[in-house]
Amino acid sequence: MIRHLILGSALALSATAALSQQGGNPVNSAESRTRAALAKIEELNPRLNAVIAVDPTALDQARSLDRQRRARGPLFGMPILIKDNIETAGPLPTTAGSLALANNVTNRDAPLVARLRAAGAVIMGKANLSEWANIRSSDSISGWSAVGGQVRNPYALNRNPCGSSSGSAVAVAAGMVPAAIGTETDGSITCPAAINGIVGFKPTVGFVSRTHVVPISHSQDTPGPMTTTVRDAALIMNAIAGTDPADSATAEADRRRTDFTAGLTPDALRGVRIGVMRFSGAPGTDAVYEEALGVLRAQGATLVDIAEFGGDRAAIGRNEIIVLLAELKHDMNAYLATLPAAVRTRTLADVIAFNRANAGREMPLFTQDLFERAEATTGLMQFEYRNARAEARRLAGREGIDRLLQTHNVVALVSPTRPAAWLIDAVHGDTSPGGGSAGGLAAVAGYPHLTVPMGQVRGLPVGLSFMGAGWDDARILALGYAYEQASHKRFEPRLLPSIEESDAVAPHLRPAARP
Repeated sequence: MIRHLILGSALALSATAALSQQGGNPVNSAESRTRAALAKIEELNPRLNAVIAVDPTALDQARSLDRQRRARGPLFGMPILIKDNIETAGPLPTTAGSLALANNVTNRDAPLVARLRAAGAVIMGKANLSEWANIRSSDSISGWSAVGGQVRNPYALNRNPCGSSSGSAVAVAAGMVPAAIGTETDGSITCPAAINGIVGFKPTVGFVSRTHVVPISHSQDTPGPMTTTVRDAALIMNAIAGTDPADSATAEADRRRTDFTAGLTPDALRGVRIGVMRFSGAPGTDAVYEEALGVLRAQGATLVDIAEFGGDRAAIGRNEIIVLLAELKHDMNAYLATLPAAVRTRTLADVIAFNRANAGREMPLFTQDLFERAEATTGLMQFEYRNARAEARRLAGREGIDRLLQTHNVVALVSPTRPAAWLIDAVHGDTSPGGGSAGGLAAVAGYPHLTVPMGQVRGLPVGLSFMGAGWDDARILALGYAYEQASHKRFEPRLLPSIEESDAVAPHLRPAARP
């Protein structure tokens, strides 16, 4: 398969070069960091499927950075993977995980990628994802794509990595790279980050350009950083946030941007009122959440219990899907029309036809019912769409998060991000436990949402969510940083075949010793 040829050849070259020059580079040089990342990818990716392809120019990028005499950027030498629905210049295609885009070599950097390069990052390659960012089917398996296969959770290989930024999260969690870029429409950064035990930040929609990113919804899409620490997420936000004339949603970004690291102090929680939301419904996760609330209190936060969810949750969901499907057809058609001639799928209808013609490879496990529903929509001028968009934003924003913040006089909301990872299930599709966090509110409203490692449930990570008002990204990062520094709840994965084989669980599955 093309993926394995690209990945295998690049890694073979890197391994050979590493053997011939081992020890010849300063420890913190861009080249040494890039070699270390390449070695980790080569070691772990065959078991995790987190990386679709390594950029064969990665070492050249690193060497060029090391040769620079001018002041080095704030991300100097940081190896970063890019979710494979974001374009990068060079030989790699941007596939969104679909064989329909196997020839999508555009030779252009998305503006956010250009900003990362300017800040000194090394673009390592493309991360696997839920195909088409998990908008193709209502019975999908998160983390599966025809191009990349099934991403595996590094804490237990039979557990789901969540999606759609599955590969980005797993690559960071497993230590292949210190950071990756994901995208979120609703939960696609925060869910995989939490379930794989890392930091994930969904910015306010409009802080980061979506140009040259395979779209779902211009109302809700945003790229964002996935990292091991909140500080790294803030550093990456410093690099990627900003106005892009080609993306009207970012018109305010330059005026709103700030130094996202400036407020990262251990005492950022002191004297702050935070709204507490309780509805995960998973006993193990809820117990860990209570411990996290204790940390917040110990750091000087005043916690205010919020009984009501905010907005009409069912109505938000009904309106959101109308918006997403209508915008998917409109935005996807516009994107596909810009692609090189080698890409034959020029419309969503073409993609649907491609999937049917290649069902054995593209639809061996689940359908494309959401694509078909999107194709049946009739445009953005229809009353149903315009009304749904206004209602969804009102219920999630003004009457959701904004009302909760104002009514309870709090600056942020916290909740568990999700219960722990569920099993990969090729028969039933995603079978995740219900409940979760208020992340859907932040996604529909377009507001910032940060998840930080909160602890573990029988060896599986769970995350703590911080959500706030639109454009209040810097404060949300600061609150999460203070919690992170006080709690230190991230733990390394062991790539166990299953949690049931762990030392903490396996003894309890055997018959009890008789007295």
